[in-house]
Amino acid sequence: MSGPEHGAKTRREGLVLGSVRGTPIILANSWFFIAAITVLVFGPQLRGIYPALGAGSYAVAFAYALLLLFSVLIHELAHAVAAKMYGWPTHKIVLNLWGGHTEFDFSKATPGKALVVAFAGPIANFVLAGLGWLVQLGLPDTASGPVSLGMAIAILLTNIFVWANLLIGFFNVLPGLPLDGGRLVESIVWKTTGSQEKGTVAAGWAGRVIVIVILAVALGGPYLTGSQPDLTTSFIVILMAGFLWMGATASIKGAGIRLRLPEISAGALATPAVSASNQCTVAQLWTLRGEYPSEPIVLFGADGRPAAVVDEYALAHVPPEAAATTLATAVARSLSQGAYVPDVAAGAELVQYLAQLPDSEYAVINLDGKVTGLLSQAKVVAAITGKPLQ
Repeated sequence: MSGPEHGAKTRREGLVLGSVRGTPIILANSWFFIAAITVLVFGPQLRGIYPALGAGSYAVAFAYALLLLFSVLIHELAHAVAAKMYGWPTHKIVLNLWGGHTEFDFSKATPGKALVVAFAGPIANFVLAGLGWLVQLGLPDTASGPVSLGMAIAILLTNIFVWANLLIGFFNVLPGLPLDGGRLVESIVWKTTGSQEKGTVAAGWAGRVIVIVILAVALGGPYLTGSQPDLTTSFIVILMAGFLWMGATASIKGAGIRLRLPEISAGALATPAVSASNQCTVAQLWTLRGEYPSEPIVLFGADGRPAAVVDEYALAHVPPEAAATTLATAVARSLSQGAYVPDVAAGAELVQYLAQLPDSEYAVINLDGKVTGLLSQAKVVAAITGKPLQ
């Protein structure tokens, strides 16, 4: 891991700790919240067990938070290394309130490769747990006699490190997104159906089921034994469940969008339109409107490219005596340069192109360059999200 040239720097989502082969490692602002919770919860507990620590118990609790951070960092680095092994572009590693995530490009993924990258993280945690266990073997056994306070703290932190990595590893292999184990469900469905998106949807729903099971066990389980769930535990479980539910939902929605993309084309979504020169007059536009009473009118410039769209209200309110001398551009709203797309443009190509333009409407042209329709941004968004046009 190599740091930035001038040390850690801040960006909107958090503190940049460094980078690995060009991939920034970001400590999200939310991590400081969970670190504070860890210190406030475990500090007093440690002080009760080791009174001699005094205020130092909070420093030990913070060391616990740092050990968790280190474990999550290794987990995410394992994902990044595995992704780079397959040549997948890795954009960033974020360590946050909920643990962390590694953002990389899945476009070259296959079911098998996706599994390797996903399970690299949990495997790294199991390796860390094993290393921690080896360290434990070299530490004194508290059952065989008293040890110094420093040694007792070392034993405690080592034990916490082992169990924390086991917990992170086993938790992440649960079969539902956004957990790493969700890639197993995704890959099985992907391999069976040939569609990664359908696999992602299935894994997202599996993730929602896991959330419900976690809530039922953590919050309802204590009542079965005649007790009540601990307030702190309930708070953490509810926060975690909320995060998992949002992650699963985002996966389902994202996959749904990718499933709809191939069916989205400029020609299919556009409203049929007619065209006229931007040098014609309002009187000529009125004649054209008589022939085509409902189609939008797109004006083209001297180069033959779409340049503006006639405003129907303005067109209808030009005084008759001025119609023959008023240019069409006076009753039109301009289009940005290049605000037109071929009618065959579809899917991600169409969306990426439109995302580069500031307009809310675009002319649609055929292969001969003739205007065939007018496409609104709202229609494209509705088609992508699957929501009805407002």
